[in-house]
This record gives sequence, structure tokens and C-alpha cells, in this order.
Amino acid sequence: MSTSASSPDRPPGEPPRRARRALTGEIVRFAAVGGLGVVVNFAVFNLCRALTPLPVVRCSVIGTVVALLVNYVGFRYFAYRDRDKRRPAREFTLFIVFSIVGLVIENGVLYAATYWFGWDSAVQNNLFKAVGLAIATGFRFAVYRTWVFRPRDPEGAPGLSPGAAPSGAHPRSAVPAPRSGQDDRPWL
Repeated sequence: MSTSASSPDRPPGEPPRRARRALTGEIVRFAAVGGLGVVVNFAVFNLCRALTPLPVVRCSVIGTVVALLVNYVGFRYFAYRDRDKRRPAREFTLFIVFSIVGLVIENGVLYAATYWFGWDSAVQNNLFKAVGLAIATGFRFAVYRTWVFRPRDPEGAPGLSPGAAPSGAHPRSAVPAPRSGQDDRPWL
């Protein structure tokens, strides 16, 4: 008998529907919070450009910082509300560190376009800010879901995904129980 965990109606390697649905829901919630952040980011950026004599990249950094503060609240209490909340100082510190990396990515594109290539009209500034923001968003999604807002372990250990064995655990403890009628001996 096979001890394969895949079902007969699903090809091997295809993620289960529940996992796909959960990831889709996570992406939708991330996009909703991120969409609000984009609106805040661009509104603050363009207001700063129009009302102050600050250089364009400084205005962009201000817009990014304000949006990141809005996003943290949205991620913590909406997009990742079901994640592990036992170490808020660690979570916030990682959020800040990875947000700074994203800020550098986002505003680095704008800086290069403005100061290296001389593309400095309002339309060009907004276009290159959008390009940098898109690149930084992919980075942020990956690190926020993996490192900052860690999955809650059903057994209480922080940061383990369901089914993962805690460090030092017997390797067989992470193996799913066989379906009824299957022999769980590894040599069969």
C-alpha cells in the first residue's frame, strides 16, 4: 500500500484546496490593507510635493512612512489577525526592519529615475514611485507573512506551521497519521 498523502482525485504536488483558499484569502486581505496604504502613500507624497519645498525623494519617504504606520495596524488587526501574537515587540521590530528595506527599494527606484536619469516631472515621479512600490510590495508580502506575522502553531509553539515538527522532536511526529486501512510502517 502507498503511504502517499495525496488523494486520488488530486495530482501529486498540487496543494490542497484549503491551503489554496487560505493563501488566496491572505493575498486578498494583504491587498486590501496594501491598497489603503498605497492611497495614503500617494496622497501624502503628492501633498508634500505640492505644498513643501522638500526634494521629491524626501516627500516619497514621508509618504512611505505614514503608509507603513497605517499598514501595520491593518496587517496586525485585519490581514494577519489570526497569527501568533505572543511576541509583539519582536513582531514590530521585524516589521520596522523589513519595512525599511522595502522603503529603500521603493524610493531607490524613484531616486534613480529622478537623479540619475533626470525624469522629474510630476507624472514621472508618480510613475517611478509606483514601479518602486510594486517591487517593494512583492518583497514585503514574502517577508511579512514568513518572518513578521508568523503562523500560530496549533500546539502552542510560536512560529511553526501546522504539521511541522518542533526542533528536537522525533522525526515521525511530523508525519501525518495514515488513513484508515493503511499500514504506517515505513518499510512497506
